[in-house]
Amino acid sequence: MNLTIPIRPEVEAELARQAAARGSAVEVYAAALLEEAMHIPQATTVQPPAVGRTGQMLIDAFADIRGLLSDDEIDQMFQRNPSPARPVDLS
Repeated sequence: MNLTIPIRPEVEAELARQAAARGSAVEVYAAALLEEAMHIPQATTVQPPAVGRTGQMLIDAFADIRGLLSDDEIDQMFQRNPSPARPVDLS
């Protein structure tokens, strides 16, 4: 749904300032403010991790792909360049 809402210039300026401070588009920020006022959770809200979560959740998440590659294949994929660095001329 699209709405056209007449607002005072000073309100528009403050809305734009706050949106920019959050790195958000004015329209997105205004929609988030309306959702917050209606007590509707935002669709993009990321919930903080629950207390007591451990690395086991990550291990469990990757359980299905465990063993698909050998250690040698993984080492080849993630090789580090043995070259120490390029020469640097500081003159």
